[in-house]
This record gives sequence, C-alpha cells and structure tokens, in this order.
Amino acid sequence: MNSDIAEGKWRQMKGSVQEKWGKLTDDDVDQVEGNFEKFCGKMQERYGMSRDQAEKEFNRLKD
Repeated sequence: MNSDIAEGKWRQMKGSVQEKWGKLTDDDVDQVEGNFEKFCGKMQERYGMSRDQAEKEFNRLKD
C-alpha cells in the first residue's frame, strides 16, 4: 500500500480511533498520521500496551 492510500485511510479512521481509544487526544491522532511506529508508541504511552498488543491493534484498524 502506498503512503497516499494509507494516509487517506487514516483520515477516514480517525473518528473510530478516538472512539475506541479515548485516551488518544486529537493531537496524538494527528501526530500518528497512520504511521505504524508512531501509533505503537502512542498506544504504549497512553495505555501501557506491549509492542505486540499495539501491533495487533494497528492491524485490526487497517483490516
């Protein structure tokens, strides 16, 4: 998947992300911009998830 498609999908999912994970602020979601590494970092920071858990959540989002 190219970065334009990933970015577009992320914009569509922003609302769902914030609904499901309310501890992520608007700024957090904007900073992540669909970037896998940033998403995992924010999930670890806000929710204390392991790297594996964060990866699983990211994969659920994109499916």
